[in-house]
Formats: sequence, structure tokens, C-alpha cells
Amino acid sequence: MGRYVSSNEAIWKIFSFSIHERHPTVVHLAVHLENGQRVYFTAENAAQRAERPPATTLTSFFETCAGDPFAKTLLYSKMPKYYTWNASSKRFQRRKQGQPVPGYENIYSTDALGRIYTVHPNNDQFNGELCATYREACQRLHLLEDDVHWAHTLADAVISSTSHQIRTLFANIISTCFPSSPYNLWNKYKDNMAEDILHRVRSITANPELELISEIHNEVLISLEDLCAMMSGKMLNELGMPAPNRPMHDAFNREFERERQYDTTALSESVQTVNDGNGGIFFIDAPGGTGKAFLISLILNTIRAQSQIALAVASSGIAATLLEGGRTAHSALKLPLNLKTIEEPTCNITKTSAMAKVLQNCKIIIWDECTMAHKRALEALDRTLRDLRSNQIIFGGAMIVLAGDFRQMLPVIPRSTHQIYGDM
Repeated sequence: MGRYVSSNEAIWKIFSFSIHERHPTVVHLAVHLENGQRVYFTAENAAQRAERPPATTLTSFFETCAGDPFAKTLLYSKMPKYYTWNASSKRFQRRKQGQPVPGYENIYSTDALGRIYTVHPNNDQFNGELCATYREACQRLHLLEDDVHWAHTLADAVISSTSHQIRTLFANIISTCFPSSPYNLWNKYKDNMAEDILHRVRSITANPELELISEIHNEVLISLEDLCAMMSGKMLNELGMPAPNRPMHDAFNREFERERQYDTTALSESVQTVNDGNGGIFFIDAPGGTGKAFLISLILNTIRAQSQIALAVASSGIAATLLEGGRTAHSALKLPLNLKTIEEPTCNITKTSAMAKVLQNCKIIIWDECTMAHKRALEALDRTLRDLRSNQIIFGGAMIVLAGDFRQMLPVIPRSTHQIYGDM
């Protein structure tokens, strides 16, 4: 079977003109997730392909960058300009022809183009306006999740949270939520995160007019980096944030030093107040589950280790069982049962009773969960101690430590009913 060649085609071939030409060369560059490249296989080689999938232009690009210093200077889309793709060996190879690249030996460039099929060259435009980056174009097209949600979150926190709490929230956001522009969030809220540090520096320097300066913002960055290191094991420069100006050191060492920076003089004075026996009233206020019972047990053990009497009572039986030697307040202090009906109640304790002797000689009285008690219960204890100790100072000059959490109490609603409280 023959093939007819026209005179035009014959003359074209006689003069060796190109029959087909494509210019410039366009190389398809693959884009995929790790171990997500497309693989063709048969029933015979399926296991082998699954164990060792063939390389793609993307995986070969990373391998080339690992061993070729010049490749490290290129973007993925620029690789075909200086390298050819060997489809059989699945590797990039340096071009041997083209224009020499100044400053690099045996490196040649051509006009070849690398194209990612899913990314068009015009995708960096928005309504005909050229954007600086593809990310900016995507954000203006609302194709990416922006940081408005995180900005609103931080704005809400600024209203009611301390600077330390805002820093903790910010560290959580950049460590676990990966916002698109953490640096912009930092610039917007860095002053709010620095207020407590500014206050501390003003107190130390006795300069109330001191304004926020770069050194204070640097302290905020140090605090944020410590938090991020403990949360995710990453430094700020790995999270798109500026690195603080300091030598790198272990964040846990800073935490250890912070736990030692207490005012020992003030603490010694508090302990001496108990030892002097001059009396006083202290209230331990903290949310539930933060260690009030542990602190009370520590105080009791410290006093009793000196062979002194420390009386521990609580408003409820369960709270009393958590204290060493603890008893309910009604049982230990002989409080009247009808506190609400007695105008000036007193404890049912006579001066010759054993409990009277305990109250006269005890070093400290600790009342846990006192927020559950009626106010007249405390008034009854006050009158009884003044009488037993023959001392008209409040609580008869005894050292009183009250503990509780008003956050767990229902609010006071004037002229309310049981139905209103039941609906809360």
C-alpha cells in the first residue's frame, strides 16, 4: 500500500525544513502529597510498585536539591529551564546545551517552561489586577481560610483576659491551628500581650511614663517561644513568626527559675505571723481543683510538726474527710442549728469544756468551704472566741484561715423564689 506525497511536501522535505516543531518546550510538573503520586501497575508488579513507587518530577526535585547546590536556589517551576527530565531513569539531569549561567560552572539555561497543569499563569490575577503572590490571589477570591476567625478570637480575649492568658491563647493558635499570616496577628495584638510586662518594667524602673519599646516586645516573643516549645516543640521562626533576640536555651530551665523567684521575705513574715500568735484573718480563694485542700494540709502539717494545735473544720462532711483530723464545723464548734432565727448566736461551748481548752490554745483555726456556711456561723465563732480568750479583738486574736470558692455559689437574687434558683 503506497503513500501519496504532494509536490509541496516533497519540496519541504528535500530542503530539510522542519515538519513539526514545538517552541518553547513545556514540561509537565507533577503535584501531589507525600506518597500520593499516581502509580500504574499490573497484577504481577502491584506489590513491587506499592513498596517502591516510581519517582515523579516532584520527588526528583527534592532529591536533586539534596545533592545539587544550584538546584537549591531554584523554584520548582524553574527546574526545566536548567535541567532535563529523563523519563526512563525518572531523574532531573543538567542541560548540556544552552546559555551558560554566570557564576556556575557547567550550568546552562534554555527557554523551557515548567507548568503545573492545575495552576494557570493567570491565576495570580484578581479582576484583572496582578497580585503579589498566588496566596494573595486565592485569599481575595476567598479560596483559602483567612485569619479573620482568629483575629475575632483574640479580639474577644483582649476584652476580658490578662496579657498572660492572651499570650497562651496566641501560642495555642499558631502552634496547633496554623493561621495563614501569624505575623499579621502578632503585629495587631502584640501591645495587648505586653501590658503585664510593661507594668512590671515600670515598677522596677520607677518610671510610670515608660512606653512600649522593642525590648518589651522582645520579652513577649521570648514568652511566646517558651510556650510554643512546650506545646509543639517548635520555635517561633518555624511558625512564621520573628525569632526573639536571645541565645537559644531550654524553656523548662526558665520555668524552673521562675518557680524560685518568690519574695522570701514576705513569705517568712506570713509564717512568723502564725508563730507570734498575734492573730489575723486570711482567706484562700481559688477555683475548684486548684489545690486548696493540699495547701491546707500543708499548713496543718507544718503547725502540728511543731507540737502546736491546729484545728481543721469544714462546712460539709465530705470536705472534712479530706483534711487530716478534720471535722464538720457544726460538730467541732457546737454551732446552733437554728442560725437563721437567732440574731446573735454563739457556740454551745462552755469555758470548762475540752473544746474550750482547744480553742484557747490552738495556734490556728482553718475553716474549709466556709463559703457554704451562713454568715451567722462565723459571727457565732467570733463571739465565742472573744469570750473564751478574754480578748475583744476579732475572733479573740486567734489566727483564722478561711478557704472556699465563691465561683461555685449561686448568685444572690433579691426577692427570688425557690423556682428561680431551681431553673438556674
